Amino acid sequence: MAQVEVKDIDDLPKCPANYTALTPLWFIQRAALVYPKRKSVIHGARQYTWDQTYERCRRLASALAKRSIGPGTTVGVLAPNIPAAYEAHFGIPMAGAVLNSINIRLDARTIAFLLEHSRAVAVLVDQDFFMLLQEALGLMAKKHGSGFEPPFLVVIGDETCDEGNLKRALRSGAVEYEDFLQEGDPGFEWQPPDDEWQSIALGYTSGTTSSPKGVVLSHRGAYVASLGAALAWEMKGSGVYLWTLPMFHCNGWCYAWGMAAFCGTNICLRQVTARAIYASIAEHKVTHFCAAPVVLNTVVNCDPQDRVPIPRGISVMTAGSAPPASVLAKMEEQGFRVTHTYGLSETYGPSVVCAWKEEWDSLPPTDRARMNARQGVRYISLEGLDVVNPDSMVPVPADGSTVGEIVMRGNMMMKGYLRNPEANRESFRGGWFHSGDLAVKHPDGYIEIKDRSKDIIISGGENISSVEVENALYGHPRVLEASVVARPDERWGETPCAFITLKGSGDPNEDESRIGQDIMNYCRARLPGYMVPRSVVFGPLPKTATGKVQKHILRSKAKQMGSPPKSRL
Repeated sequence: MAQVEVKDIDDLPKCPANYTALTPLWFIQRAALVYPKRKSVIHGARQYTWDQTYERCRRLASALAKRSIGPGTTVGVLAPNIPAAYEAHFGIPMAGAVLNSINIRLDARTIAFLLEHSRAVAVLVDQDFFMLLQEALGLMAKKHGSGFEPPFLVVIGDETCDEGNLKRALRSGAVEYEDFLQEGDPGFEWQPPDDEWQSIALGYTSGTTSSPKGVVLSHRGAYVASLGAALAWEMKGSGVYLWTLPMFHCNGWCYAWGMAAFCGTNICLRQVTARAIYASIAEHKVTHFCAAPVVLNTVVNCDPQDRVPIPRGISVMTAGSAPPASVLAKMEEQGFRVTHTYGLSETYGPSVVCAWKEEWDSLPPTDRARMNARQGVRYISLEGLDVVNPDSMVPVPADGSTVGEIVMRGNMMMKGYLRNPEANRESFRGGWFHSGDLAVKHPDGYIEIKDRSKDIIISGGENISSVEVENALYGHPRVLEASVVARPDERWGETPCAFITLKGSGDPNEDESRIGQDIMNYCRARLPGYMVPRSVVFGPLPKTATGKVQKHILRSKAKQMGSPPKSRL
């Protein structure tokens, strides 16, 4: 069949009056114009208004530009949740450069890899992490020898910290952040990108089994994702947002830019503890905060003396791993309203939300939590989401039981992996982004993750979802954290092995074998026989720098344990 050329009804061209590149940098300009004296950022005794934050961002952009740091360059930021980290999300791209927020929990070797791979020409570093950065730069210098040219360093001082590290940084030749801002023009006329496909940020995957991959994000995607995130949460302009989620993690799930769009107030939290969260809520009347399930678990299981009375209905967004329904139920009991989302670094953070339905309000608490534990439906700013057979790309039936791979496409997808064409071909095959997460699709269209493809346990020919077993374990009153992996089994091939951190553990006389048997009996009453863990191991769980459990380490331990004795199903 011959193709027919499709023409528009007109030949009207784009022009400066009717078209401009999308960028989240417009958000802060508008915030400073509309609400100049509204509090923008609060960090301890320091408080800024939106006109002040905008001026500081313009100074940062100007100071970078004066040192020829602009288009085509990358600027690293190694800092916790402090005002400078927030300002970097605007100031660095205002100079035309690409922001690379670096995870402060990484080791020097990994940081050296990131700086080299991103070709960072400058690094903004918090004073408490300067020695870590120096160690990373030392590794780079050792590798490259006399030809190594270190990046330009700006050290961020913080009056809440010991000034010793700041003095060491300044003696080494780094420029202090506030002094650097004074080099910049407060009226700097920044320019939006010529092309909204231009890169705004670079982030790295956790790289638990291989070198981290650099995820490149565009101005357009950041603009769309920021608004989509706020809409998914029904955020209002008077919101007070507590930074429990690291700004370095997917650019704070795009709320670094989104809070400027909605002209709310950012409360910086340098160290995240349950006590600090409750104290901040009480002091600043916090309305919203984001947290991975591990943080929610900390909040609901914290020492009662760390809690303070809070108003009901504080909005909490969680993502990062599938949250146990029991944790969601406890959060609701304590007055928090939890929105469950799902996404990846490659999708600007969360891009799927368990959109709440009014008819669920009348369900019993356990059923409400079970519904909310599903990953849900696509953000309004994500154009494509499905669960498919990864080989045929045919969508699985919406029966709640057929497992397939989650795939996505649209404006919330990354540009690609930096200098990694092979990974890009694999990730984007078939016109979709392949997440690697296995899920089912329910009759109402909501998706629910069952596992990562590599974490499925195959026992006697039956596929076992480690997530489903973990959800059951979290219901046990002694379980604080749980992770389930495959353990070799002579008869069944593999059986579930549960690694567990107990609540209130520490008694050397505690009978762990008895507790382990009690936990297995608990699971036996709630799961099919073949899904019940055949072995239980107690102790702290190994985690990545972003707080995710390192299952590859647990799989290795389980493999070394060999087949469990008298394994029966």
